[in-house]
Amino acid sequence: MHRGEVMIPRTWMFIPGSDEKKLKKVQQLCADVFIYDLEDAVSPEGKKDARALVRKYIKANQEKENFIRINGFQTPYFYDDLLDLIDSGLTGIVLPKAETKEEIMSLDHLLAERESKRNLNKGQIKIVPLIESALGLYNSFEIASASQRVQQLAFGSMDYALDIKAIITKNAHELLYARSQLVVTSRAAGVGSPIDTVYVDIKDHEGFLAETQLVKELGFQGKLIIHPDQVDLVNQVFAPNPEEIEEAERIVRAFEQALAKGEGVLLLEGKMIDLPIVERAKRTLQSVKLYQS
Repeated sequence: MHRGEVMIPRTWMFIPGSDEKKLKKVQQLCADVFIYDLEDAVSPEGKKDARALVRKYIKANQEKENFIRINGFQTPYFYDDLLDLIDSGLTGIVLPKAETKEEIMSLDHLLAERESKRNLNKGQIKIVPLIESALGLYNSFEIASASQRVQQLAFGSMDYALDIKAIITKNAHELLYARSQLVVTSRAAGVGSPIDTVYVDIKDHEGFLAETQLVKELGFQGKLIIHPDQVDLVNQVFAPNPEEIEEAERIVRAFEQALAKGEGVLLLEGKMIDLPIVERAKRTLQSVKLYQS
């Protein structure tokens, strides 16, 4: 079984690690995952205080899915982030600008050491590599395969577009190749479908919905978000709608009836239904149960 066949959260919300006002609101928010951001959202002089704040609020919200976006390997803050924040209540690490399997393997090793010292379960802390460059995209299969801690990849479009010298456009054609590649390499590596990049115009609900629908159709499983209003919009797109549920129920019911009759070919409303379509219908119905649980 592929690791990616387990239902994965859809809404991954960034919380600035130095903004206590927003940290206090986590308790009332309903995103699937919270990413306490110690990288871009925090100035160099504020890193130490932000770590203390994040540690405090992760401890206060241990029932939630708590990730931290640490500072990258090449920064002077990387080791302090790990030393200070690997503790109970932490679900995982978002690694920015992931580019090689060696980075993932090194992080895996460091996490194992910290888990041992903190008496945490081995392998408890997950890793979400954030793909934000051409090299990271090129190596995305190896990155996804480098550790059992990696259960999905995430896409960072702003740095990626800058790296490849692309022009950022409203229709995001410049991101189509990267998005498609991440879906393919994630599946090939046996991890969950990837998480799409943030949509920075928080007032453009129509554009956000259109982009979220696009990445769902491409094969993404969720989206990085930066505002509470985006939670319901993502769920609206990724949760099966009534028409999809009804169609899936018809397909599965017809398939079971065909099996009972010993029929080798399944026809439904004049259309031939093959096994991949049946499997997709079963996944749709399974996701309904998981989303409602």
